[in-house]
Amino acid sequence: MSTVYDFKASTIDGREVALSDYRGQVLLIVNTASACGFTPQFAGLETLHQTLGPQGLAVLGFPCNQFGSQDPGSNEEIGAFCQMNYGVSFPMMAKINVNGQDAHPLFAWLKSQAPGLLGSEGIKWNFTKFLVNRQGQVIKRYAPLDKPSGIAADIEAALAQP
Repeated sequence: MSTVYDFKASTIDGREVALSDYRGQVLLIVNTASACGFTPQFAGLETLHQTLGPQGLAVLGFPCNQFGSQDPGSNEEIGAFCQMNYGVSFPMMAKINVNGQDAHPLFAWLKSQAPGLLGSEGIKWNFTKFLVNRQGQVIKRYAPLDKPSGIAADIEAALAQP
């Protein structure tokens, strides 16, 4: 696989979507959780979606229950939680694994393209973020501590590129 557009994912309501549907947009791909200390980042992600979406940003949330069992609910429960508590209107995907043998192929690829600290590929916690340019290539990986507002300048720079 050579770009993010080579992958497919299921939406939180069970529809399969080709990431090639997002061709030409800048993507921020995030593994999320509903009961995590970083869960309030949903508000910042929604702000990015609202303010930079019209310029070509697509935020994609991928719920994951691999870190402290902090997203144990069904896809329906997760979707309702995100909408009710944070007004999430950006696309949420079906719950996946991001690490291990059952990791979603998209996340296996993202990790290989942008390793973490000291070259480790594993995702360490919820709300790890991957910024992807308009050509479908990973630009940067952000740690869970990196708040959405703190990466807005990088996203704006990516949006300014053809």
